[in-house]
Amino acid sequence: MPRRRQPYPVVDVFAGPGGLGEGFASLLGERDEPVFNGTVAIERDEFSHRTLFLRHFLRCFPDGEFPDEYYSYLKGDLATDDLYRAHKSEFAEAGRSALRISLGPDSHTGVHRIINKRLSDRKRWVLVGGPPCQAYSLVGRSRMMGQPGFEKDERHFLYKEYLKIIADHAPPVFVMENVKGLLSATVNDVPVIDRILTDLTHPRAALQGGGNSLHYKLYSLSEPEVPGGGVDPRLFLVRAEDFGVPQARHRMFIVGIRSDLKVRPGLLRSHRGPTVRETIGNLPAIRSGLSRGEDSVARWYKELEKLSAIDIAAQLNGASYSRAVTGDIKLRLRSGDNPPEERSSKAYPGRIAGRHRSLSGLHDPRLKVLTGHESRGHMASDLRRYMYAAVFAHSTGRSPKLSDFPRSLLPAHQNVELGRSGKMFSDRFRVQLADDVSTTITSHISKDGHYFIHYDPAQCRSLTVREAARLQTFPDNYSFEGPRTAQYHQVGNAVPPYLARQIAQLVAEVLDSMKGES
Repeated sequence: MPRRRQPYPVVDVFAGPGGLGEGFASLLGERDEPVFNGTVAIERDEFSHRTLFLRHFLRCFPDGEFPDEYYSYLKGDLATDDLYRAHKSEFAEAGRSALRISLGPDSHTGVHRIINKRLSDRKRWVLVGGPPCQAYSLVGRSRMMGQPGFEKDERHFLYKEYLKIIADHAPPVFVMENVKGLLSATVNDVPVIDRILTDLTHPRAALQGGGNSLHYKLYSLSEPEVPGGGVDPRLFLVRAEDFGVPQARHRMFIVGIRSDLKVRPGLLRSHRGPTVRETIGNLPAIRSGLSRGEDSVARWYKELEKLSAIDIAAQLNGASYSRAVTGDIKLRLRSGDNPPEERSSKAYPGRIAGRHRSLSGLHDPRLKVLTGHESRGHMASDLRRYMYAAVFAHSTGRSPKLSDFPRSLLPAHQNVELGRSGKMFSDRFRVQLADDVSTTITSHISKDGHYFIHYDPAQCRSLTVREAARLQTFPDNYSFEGPRTAQYHQVGNAVPPYLARQIAQLVAEVLDSMKGES
């Protein structure tokens, strides 16, 4: 096998905050040298691009040694502009690799020129990324079906921009990621996935018609069978929790290898992800906030004490868990088991205990402050629901359904009764169980915290940005830029870097096998 002389270029499109790129960049060779280099990364969202740009800037420093000014920036002692001014050459290089571009017909010529220039005739490289997935997502599709113009929504077909880059540059390998909902999405009653698989196999023919001068074989990363040609597309589904990620995240990953390369990629090696407690349990306890009216510890606790006035046992109608849940709530309220007064903490904890490989890269010994660990404000009624839900999960080992709530704690929502009967959103309030992997961290976490309740009843809150980022396996020194809502959105949409690093290893093996190529 030929010796690797320099890192393989990565072209990352629809890059988001850089989860895929982070995974590829973190893969090291036998002599701790980087195997891949983020040559081009393209993202159109302003805040995601800021995050992406900052990470590309940091990767310009040798041996991954971030400058002292970056840690000052994280502490709030240095502005972004001052950080970049202190390292002008690295700032300039990041400007060449992390680009804010909206992919589409108007940008084709410019993007083609940029990729050609940055690749500089390199033959061994990889294209990664995936189109925005709102129109493919199960929830998004159900909401949009009745809207005029749904069939013409550009988000159905942004994969063609990815396809255009394949057709123009013929990468030896590509990795395309998308949501599970792609498997059931249809346009004009035609399955979207069938159309995409056919187009990815013959990209130039799909765009231009005519001959099949460029052909790819498509592979699964998790199943030994070769999908395509009538094989079940569900074989492309990767369950992240089966590959060391502390999260039940199910996404599609399609790997294409140019047909002139007589090689197929290996498969991801199964290993269970760590639990939620193992992943976020050493982060400082903080209380939730009150979104309306005075936000003080005294009022916060007073609102929770209203649970004592509810005859929970009677409303649960003798359910098997009634005594345990009721007793636990009374004990917690009597003992005043409440977290520190602060809603945020910058106290950076020590290294995470345990030997899970997905957690080993999260800690940064040079980091002096914890970022993104600030709670959101919740309605007082939601604080009581969160405490009840967390106690219920602690007592029963499962997150409660709406049918498990006492009626006086149910929200005044028109679909509550449908939820109680199991016909719609029965898990409107979902606790992330301490001793299991989390459920999928989605972009919806930016809107409310009902699906992402912390397992600790004393904190009565949803997950912070940093907790969500850890469950996504982002390093603690990864700074998500923009307002908090944008940070949540970035984390929820990203590919877990730990999973991406494993994919990078399989891609590297394919590129290593190429003979007589630079």
